[in-house]
Amino acid sequence: MPTFVYMTSCDGCGHCVDICPSDIMHIDSTYRRAVNIEPNFCWECYSCVKACPQNAIDVRGYADFAPLGHSVRVLREEAKGTVSWKIKFRNGEEKNFESPIRTTPWGSIKGPAEYDAPGAEEFKSEELAHEPDALNIEGGLPVLSADRLKQGII
Repeated sequence: MPTFVYMTSCDGCGHCVDICPSDIMHIDSTYRRAVNIEPNFCWECYSCVKACPQNAIDVRGYADFAPLGHSVRVLREEAKGTVSWKIKFRNGEEKNFESPIRTTPWGSIKGPAEYDAPGAEEFKSEELAHEPDALNIEGGLPVLSADRLKQGII
């Protein structure tokens, strides 16, 4: 469900541009409003939808509920600390979902440059850079050893 912008609601603040991981949200140079320049490359993470203070970004629905009057509305409510989704299916049924906003304060997450460079042994590891530390797992990630595998039909 790629995103699109209601140009009449957008004020061109650029929050969606700053947060888009696929770099497809841009500010139109003529109208000074946000625009999704390549909907086919949308990761569907909805970061832009949740970040928009004007609720100017919406989501296009998939075929299971898109035809015949579908709608998908996402609303970030800072005061309540929630993100709510309202989905109207093509048969008229509505579903409402609400989840807490789980974000960390801006600037509280260390950037890649703030970590030590990986050593030669770490390049041979299957773990991602600094993975056990970031996940707060003492002793490393759990590993399934060969003696714990169940012998089955060959």
